[in-house]
Amino acid sequence: MLLILIASAGALLPLALVAMLVRRECHAREQLAQYRSLVERLPEGVLQVARDGRISRHNPAAARLLGHGEAALIGKRLADCLPQLSGLAGDLPQRLNPGEGDEGNRPALEVVRLGPAESDAGILLIQPAGTAGRSTDDAERFKRSQYFARIGTWDWRIDTDELYWSDAIYGMFGYRVGEVTPSYELFCASVHPQDQEQVRAGELRCIETGENHDEEYRVVWPDGTVRWLRETGNVLKDADGNAVRMMGVVRDITEEKHWLNQLQDLAHLDSLTGLPNRLVFEAHLGKALERARRNQTRVALVFIDLNGFKAINDRHGHAAGDKLLQVTGARLSQTLRESDTVARLGGDEFVAILEAIPPQQPLAQEAESVSRKILDALTAPVLIDEAPLRVGASLGIAVFPDHAPSMDKLIHIADLAMYEAKRSGNNQYRLGSTPRRNAPSFED
Repeated sequence: MLLILIASAGALLPLALVAMLVRRECHAREQLAQYRSLVERLPEGVLQVARDGRISRHNPAAARLLGHGEAALIGKRLADCLPQLSGLAGDLPQRLNPGEGDEGNRPALEVVRLGPAESDAGILLIQPAGTAGRSTDDAERFKRSQYFARIGTWDWRIDTDELYWSDAIYGMFGYRVGEVTPSYELFCASVHPQDQEQVRAGELRCIETGENHDEEYRVVWPDGTVRWLRETGNVLKDADGNAVRMMGVVRDITEEKHWLNQLQDLAHLDSLTGLPNRLVFEAHLGKALERARRNQTRVALVFIDLNGFKAINDRHGHAAGDKLLQVTGARLSQTLRESDTVARLGGDEFVAILEAIPPQQPLAQEAESVSRKILDALTAPVLIDEAPLRVGASLGIAVFPDHAPSMDKLIHIADLAMYEAKRSGNNQYRLGSTPRRNAPSFED
């Protein structure tokens, strides 16, 4: 995903940042894969048991240890698979000796709980009793793998709104393990108000259609901290086909979101001035022309090139030149309307998109007004290292639909007008020429 974003932006991002982002994404994927691999490859059996006493998830080792080979245990009652177990609420660990009639001389098993002791649901770790002493270590390793991978398991009973969280999930919602009793009501209250409708709609879609549940949303901790989570799961239905439970995993993706947002900013904003870059400028211009066609209004495109910038950059250094460009971007943004778009194309070239210009307003008058405003703002001295530095500017203006019916032609005409202004002297502007043969049209 990262490489696709970089390529589509058409911008050269710092290689060190790209490498760091790729490493972080690979590390997150490795953590998740490690967690899944641990569960699947453990020689000990792992069983997730829902509140109705039925097995909702398990690894291959659990099926083998319970004498079912590779057969699935999902949906089977725990009491049928382990009749000797005195319930999940009983004291664990427990040693379970094989009952009479068991085939294959099955060994005694030791069962360790990973969930809260007072719960009728949770995760069990089972292993041959001959490996006594390893159960506690295995249980601790399993728990730690969830913390390191920032992933936890959950089980929601739809009809009663009861909710089971593995230990790792408490921290994702800002609580210590056992500090609160998980419930669907608590979960909903923790989801960011702006994301609650989206999360609820995803749950209902999963319940109604049976499609996998996959949502990214924010949660608000009791202290006000906001974190991003990604939740996946599916439904379990009863014999009548009614959805009775949803279960799945949730993962903390806050850091991934942070770095992705930074990458998107780098891909769409000029790193020096914070203004939109060429990619965003062209997208905004395209939408501005669409709105103008729909509303029968004009769009003015202003190309801005600084005069004397190279001399300042050479004499005072790149730091002074960078400061001058930053001030120029800020002044343009402050001078024009909030509805206008200011972008930096590169070097000392800027561009402004002015929308909603009335079609009956004289072009020469509009160009004079806009140009005066911009030139007055840019020609004021900039104080850098206690020295007042001045630059001039050359402006080229093209108007849609008067000068061109399309974006490419409009850009070309504004660019030509800017170079004509530069040849005419400092702090000049030029208005593009209206085509002779084709009358202006909003329909082109």
